[in-house]
Amino acid sequence: MTAAPPTPSVAFRRETLAQLARWFHHLRREPFNVVFTLTQPILWMLFFSSLMQEAKLPGMAPGTPYRDFMTAGVLTFTVYGNAMSGGIPLLFDRENGFLTRLLATPIARSSIVAGRFLYIEAVALAQTLLILGLAALLGVSVRTGVLGVLGIVLFGALLGLGLTALSLALAMWVRHHGTFFMLLGTLGLPLLFCSTALAPVDAMPTWMRWVALANPMSFCVDAMRPLVLGGGSFGRYVLSAAGLLAFDAVAVWVSVRVLKGKLA
Repeated sequence: MTAAPPTPSVAFRRETLAQLARWFHHLRREPFNVVFTLTQPILWMLFFSSLMQEAKLPGMAPGTPYRDFMTAGVLTFTVYGNAMSGGIPLLFDRENGFLTRLLATPIARSSIVAGRFLYIEAVALAQTLLILGLAALLGVSVRTGVLGVLGIVLFGALLGLGLTALSLALAMWVRHHGTFFMLLGTLGLPLLFCSTALAPVDAMPTWMRWVALANPMSFCVDAMRPLVLGGGSFGRYVLSAAGLLAFDAVAVWVSVRVLKGKLA
């Protein structure tokens, strides 16, 4: 007797895990990229916080070291960079024809996206924990303890969910990788500076303040910062979570519409 074929759900899990294993195999072959990705946020903390250590910004609690203040911003920007660049390998797969060959196999199209998505989220989690550990060596501690670390991971995952969805959709939508890189380079710094990552909203000009209040990165920073510094209110966490969930819903909806058409 021949074995019964696996159910669609079991086949989907196997195919997703196979895609996930493929990306981790790529990671083992490119250790320099991992080192560079982890080094960049630490350099921000070392140099930018040293430059701004005497800054007295409106809305910043007296006596708060700027390095402690900007830790949440560094974590958020790291999540942004990792999530938004997550679609690049999928874009190269499309350009070199590998994605076309993969789509010709009898696998679920959604497993290709799901495997890449899980990989990005796993790397983002590892980066977050490692940056927190390195920040502790620089004298920055999470004052809310283990629960605070779990909260930081949770809010980082919420931001990463929407950004990863947009990145994967963008990788399938643009015609060439040059366009993708141009968009990443154009959007990255404006989104960083028009958020609460590096300065409180009270220190911004009016027009930038309105942009920062609608920026998903600000929702993430505003939740992470009191977890690092202590003293956050339950209402702030609820507001940040609601803002990030709304952003995720829109991003996933857009991504599903794009990916359905491109992977058909």
